[in-house]
Amino acid sequence: MVERVDALMRSYVEELGDSTALTLFDRLPHGKRLRAKLVLKIARESKEALKLASIIELIHAASLLHDDVIDDAMSRRGVDSINAIYGNKSAIMLGDILYSKAFFELTTLSDEIAKTISNAVTMLSIGELLDVELSKEFNPDPRLYMDMIYKKTAVLIEASAKSAALLSSKDSEAFALYGKNLGIAFQIVDDILDITSDTKTLGKPALNDFKEGKSTLPYIYLYEWLDSSGKSQLLNLYKKALNEDERRWLLEKMRESAAIERAIQKAKALGNEAINAVDDPSLKSIISDMIDREF
Repeated sequence: MVERVDALMRSYVEELGDSTALTLFDRLPHGKRLRAKLVLKIARESKEALKLASIIELIHAASLLHDDVIDDAMSRRGVDSINAIYGNKSAIMLGDILYSKAFFELTTLSDEIAKTISNAVTMLSIGELLDVELSKEFNPDPRLYMDMIYKKTAVLIEASAKSAALLSSKDSEAFALYGKNLGIAFQIVDDILDITSDTKTLGKPALNDFKEGKSTLPYIYLYEWLDSSGKSQLLNLYKKALNEDERRWLLEKMRESAAIERAIQKAKALGNEAINAVDDPSLKSIISDMIDREF
């Protein structure tokens, strides 16, 4: 089913009749297609469901193109990013093309679905802006972190689940809650993996988030646990390229504080709430696969 989504996405770009846009699009890594899989799980495979899934994945691809420019990311999922190969201008314009084409196709779906998705994209942009603002200095407030990852990551997953439910006449609010919790838990787990995985597994440098100014949940929990001297040491490492001793200190304090385990438990609690929100056993595996990744 996902292959059909990929083919439909490409056909939308091909319809534009621009060879440069198509060449750039073909260089994009496909990723997990989590949002498409979620739509097709909830709404089952149909012409409208495939269209909805393809539109959402075009939007997601556009957001990642812009995200890579903002973060100066030179790779995406282990391969060179579009901005690394073709420059920031090409990456931004391809993102704009994908956003615009997605919105054009969105007009063919119901008003309620179109409003759900378009509102999510607005919130997605606000979330990106929040991420930039929070990266200016260390953020010790878990509420600000949770709000940011909801808007930057979870809101499009929430909209995917809600729109699929609307398409298939299911309880859209229950599925929206499922999608919201899935999205938040997904981002928490990704943030944990930045600390616990090696560079080869991640497809980017390990412990990169802290260097890039991202105060993710494990770091916030660690900050809460540390004494005043430890807090000062942690803040001294913020946005810094760590040497081996500093990496060792950071990982040791993560272990002593159980900050990572605490973050995992938060993700699992959100996952359980998501599962309980909908009476659909097939969706339980998505939560399990997402949370029970290798730490």
